[in-house]
Amino acid sequence: MDNAQIIRDAVREKAQIITGLNRSVWEYAELGYQETKSAATIIKALEDDGFTVTKELAGIPTAFKAVWGSGSPVVGILGEYDALPKLSQEADVTVKKPLAEGAPGHGCGHHLLGTGCLEAAVAVKDYLLEHPGQGTIVYFGCPAEEGGAGKAFMVREGCFKDCDICLAWHPYSATFASVSSLANARIIYRFTGKSAHAATSPYLGRSALDAVELMNVGCNYMREHMIPDARVHYAVTDTGGDAPNVVQAHAEVIYSVRAPRVDQVCELAERVHNIARGAALMTETKVEIQVVSAYADVLQNKVLDNLVYGHMKEIFPLDYSHEELDYAEKFHAVGDPGDWTLYQTMAAKIMGENGKAFFRGAMADVCVPPLPLKQGSTDVGDVSWNVPSAWFGSACFALGTPAHSWLAVAQGKSSIAHRGMTGAASVLARTALELMERPELVEAAWEEMKEAKKNCEYRCLIPEDVRAGSF
Repeated sequence: MDNAQIIRDAVREKAQIITGLNRSVWEYAELGYQETKSAATIIKALEDDGFTVTKELAGIPTAFKAVWGSGSPVVGILGEYDALPKLSQEADVTVKKPLAEGAPGHGCGHHLLGTGCLEAAVAVKDYLLEHPGQGTIVYFGCPAEEGGAGKAFMVREGCFKDCDICLAWHPYSATFASVSSLANARIIYRFTGKSAHAATSPYLGRSALDAVELMNVGCNYMREHMIPDARVHYAVTDTGGDAPNVVQAHAEVIYSVRAPRVDQVCELAERVHNIARGAALMTETKVEIQVVSAYADVLQNKVLDNLVYGHMKEIFPLDYSHEELDYAEKFHAVGDPGDWTLYQTMAAKIMGENGKAFFRGAMADVCVPPLPLKQGSTDVGDVSWNVPSAWFGSACFALGTPAHSWLAVAQGKSSIAHRGMTGAASVLARTALELMERPELVEAAWEEMKEAKKNCEYRCLIPEDVRAGSF
């Protein structure tokens, strides 16, 4: 029996169980570092399948690893299961309708990501049952990708040091073999001033909220004078209270600073720091600056990307039923045209204008080859600078579904989402098996990573005294 058949059989045998687990994690919808039920559900499934589980990796309660097999290569699969705040949404409806107002929801599809990686790990285990000693498969339970940089903390504690290769995927509304990402730092700025009555004696007060607003104005001016690929976002997390007749003695804002490389993030973050210090000086307040999480950019590996792409071409495009296409069309009709325009632009870069035609239906029906593009941020980047890694996307939502939206949550339990998840699991498993059968590919991937790092070594931007989940 060939590897592809073994994987197909394993996936088919576990399909009902995996779908049930996926629905459970969707329903739990737990935020980063709080994924107690989600992690426990996946751990139990792995233990029931014979994996040896080590809990609380890096001192994080919801981080773990599950191991099967022996010998080299050791292939890690990076699972995630955290949700996003305030994205609660009923399933399968095309209008915004929260299940519970203000509750979290899986707007980035990490329920699919985590259970899809489980599906892949089990499929590889079934292969190793028949071929013992050919390698080791490790499922890594990685919490808090959404802003919490769980994998960066795990890298810092050496959780991946025994891996030869790491593989990852992500649900999207398109299918692509590989892109990079932007490096990212999240920084909290806490301003402290002096309270006073805003009518009777405002001159006695020193407004921390004024400092936050001045900082934001300063950063707005900076945006014209930074590199085009950089991004600076913010959210005011403490306004100092709800009373307008009080001079606010405290206020807080969190910034996300992104750029293509870690060194560029460092440079840009220092400029943001200086703007904050300037705002404090102007308002006669004090500012505390704390970096709370950070991601490296994804270091693409051509050896692994091409290997992944080869297996993706055998699996994608997926064969959707008429009912699934009708379902997708309903969400496509209420989606954001900017979403599929993004993918059209990506396709046009390598396929020419004809590539845009693949992104005009309700479901993306093309697998885009590896692209030298940087999109968003992920803590997979920190792993990729320490272990050769591949990271790809699988279409789980209708075109027009923005990430981090209620539209994604609504489709999260659908058959199109499960079909995309299973397709990704098959790619992960087939790639892992080929790496076990062809160790020369592992060696080549390591050589490529070492060459890429000659002039740019990895640097974790998170201060040593910051602990995972402490903010």
